Amino acid sequence: MSKEQWDERFSDENFVYGTEVNDFILEQAGRLPAKCKIGCFAEGEGRNAVYLASQGHEVEAYDQSSTGLEKMYKLAQQHRVEVKGIQKDLINEKVESERYDAAVMVFGHVPKSGQPFLIENILQSVKTGGIVMFEVYSEKQLEYGTGGPPSQQLLYTPSDVLSWIEHQNVLHFYYGEAVRNEGERHNGLGHVIQVVLQKK
Repeated sequence: MSKEQWDERFSDENFVYGTEVNDFILEQAGRLPAKCKIGCFAEGEGRNAVYLASQGHEVEAYDQSSTGLEKMYKLAQQHRVEVKGIQKDLINEKVESERYDAAVMVFGHVPKSGQPFLIENILQSVKTGGIVMFEVYSEKQLEYGTGGPPSQQLLYTPSDVLSWIEHQNVLHFYYGEAVRNEGERHNGLGHVIQVVLQKK
């Protein structure tokens, strides 16, 4: 989707994907070093970034939608935390290399042609030894219809993901079902790919 389409989606007063941290990030957050610097990619309205900031981390959040980032600032204010928002097209613009101790992405769905750049963008933004964690919907999600893009071209395959991370120290890899109830757009049993890795 274009910046304009995301701006329109996020223009609703309600938080489209809710205000609570994603369950996968909640489960895996204990792997993060204390008070580290984290980059949140394709962060939308900021629910994961705000949660991580509330845990004492220094957080910068990237998204192409200025409307989404504005809502993130409101959410951060409600939780009395600080998060820096950065508007960026993550499949065309590179993030500064080795900037973060860790990086996270939740449901960052982009066209297949841009997926390798996006994942590499995330990986190169983290220092050696840093943690990267992300969750995306797999192509099988089309069979479930409980959220995510309605197009195979915007979903991920496990073989692609494994090829992008094959040179890293993979701590967790999961391809299978998960229940996600997040706002209006993710509701019920779905099919995901999860990764936690330590950058070599």
